[in-house]
Amino acid sequence: MIEKIIEIVSYTIPSIVTGLVAYYFFSIQFKKEQNRENFKLVREDKKQMLSMRIDAYERMTLFMERINPSKLLIRVTPTSEDKELYVQKLVQSVEQEFEHNLSQQIYISEECWSVLVTSKNATTHIIKKTAEGNNVTNAQELREAILKRMVEGNPPSTTGLTFIKEEVKEMF
Repeated sequence: MIEKIIEIVSYTIPSIVTGLVAYYFFSIQFKKEQNRENFKLVREDKKQMLSMRIDAYERMTLFMERINPSKLLIRVTPTSEDKELYVQKLVQSVEQEFEHNLSQQIYISEECWSVLVTSKNATTHIIKKTAEGNNVTNAQELREAILKRMVEGNPPSTTGLTFIKEEVKEMF
């Protein structure tokens, strides 16, 4: 009887040890494989996020270009000689462009977003302040006054574009 127990134990112990070693190696292999998969997923997510961020910067670049007063005046023409109506039309166009791109703030830095909002606000301020001038009596004179102002200084959108370019450079 004792011989039978010793014989069973002598067969069982090596089997148990072999099973534990196999379990240990399989668990290590499984963890490595899981880490490798997680790494691939993270890398893929980063690529996708980078792509989305670049798309956002591209859209905001287009926004800055579209609200540049020189280009805005070409795209948005007056429908009458009413200066106030034209101011509303220009400001509305800037605001619509901005609202169309509101979701992009998710993908760009807060500092960049702040600069772009400031550029937008400065652009509408230039339009409104230029319209308040005594020498501007109609829509055509307003267009000329805004263009003249842009020739004398940089439009606010230039600051926004410069900031976007710097941030994109830092990404790479």
